[in-house]
This record gives sequence, structure tokens and C-alpha cells, in this order.
Amino acid sequence: MDRTLTMSPAVTYARVFGVVLTLVGILGFFITTEQDVVESLLGFDVNLTHNFVHLATGLLGVVAGFAMLAYARTYAIVLGVVYTALGIWGLVVGDGFDPFGLLGNVNMADNFLHLAIGVLGIGAYVASKEQGTEVI
Repeated sequence: MDRTLTMSPAVTYARVFGVVLTLVGILGFFITTEQDVVESLLGFDVNLTHNFVHLATGLLGVVAGFAMLAYARTYAIVLGVVYTALGIWGLVVGDGFDPFGLLGNVNMADNFLHLAIGVLGIGAYVASKEQGTEVI
């Protein structure tokens, strides 16, 4: 296995956020399984859809970071762009942000966290080499 691939920032990002988001998604189901009820998980608002989003994005990161390393860079940029846009959108709208009417009230802590996850994803993408373009 190519050591530069396994040690890339994108793989590290996929592994860290994959595991964390998966755990947050699972833990969220212990907090609430209701769609119309928003509960707090460590100061962040969650509901049923939010839990599924965390679980899905987390599992994709686990797969990209541990099993299909060639996709870690794609995971980093997609999650980076989506979470950055979501974070900026939430900061503009403010507390009680509910994109698409599915996530419940996303609070300001969520907005800043989304922005941080997004910016780190874009950074991991930029800092990682594209595979197959190395000069020998």
C-alpha cells in the first residue's frame, strides 16, 4: 500500500471525522428518535434526520478512510464544501436555522462546528496529493 496515500491529510480527515460523526450519529439515537423533537447532544441540536445525516456521513468517512483510501480526498472535498456552505448559511440566518425543514433548529454551536468541519475538509483536500499524478 502506498504510504503517501495512507498518511495523507485527506485520509486522516476521513478517519477522524468518519469515526466521530458515526459515533455522534449513534449516540444521537439514544437522545432522540423523534423527527419533530429537537434535543441537545453536548450542546448541539439533534433530531432523527440530523442523526441519520451524521451516521451516513460518518460511515462514508470510515469507508473512505479505512477501506477505500483513494476516495478519502473526494470525501474531504465533498464534506468540506457542503459543511462550509451549511455553516455559512447557518451563520447568516442565525439561531434556529432549519435548512430544508428537516434538521430541526440548528443552533449557533452547530453552525460554527459545521464551518470548522468544512474548512478542515477543504484544507485536507488541498494538502493531499491527487493519486496517479506523481512524477517518478
